[in-house]
Amino acid sequence: MLTTKAELLQGTLDLLILKTLAARPLHGYDVARRIQQRSDDVLVVEEGSLYPCLYRMEGKGWIAAEWGKSENNRRAKFYSLTRTGRKQLEEETAIWERVCRAITLVLQAA
Repeated sequence: MLTTKAELLQGTLDLLILKTLAARPLHGYDVARRIQQRSDDVLVVEEGSLYPCLYRMEGKGWIAAEWGKSENNRRAKFYSLTRTGRKQLEEETAIWERVCRAITLVLQAA
């Protein structure tokens, strides 16, 4: 579950994960931690939501996974964007920007 002070639109977690992995491969815990840090602790991705989402995205070919060692020398699965994932990130970002503009227009209406 993505915990926040407000409910997020369906599919937002995909976008957040794709964007987080755009910079470099990360293991699951780091993905969740970076989302929380970058959102000033507003968004907290629970393991019960994160890993099913990562597995689903891997199944769609948006991300690839390989085993490696984490900073604390533990075995961890590292996720990285594929070419398909980068294209999906572009598409999801465009959709998000359109939705944000539309919501802003509604909120600014007199």
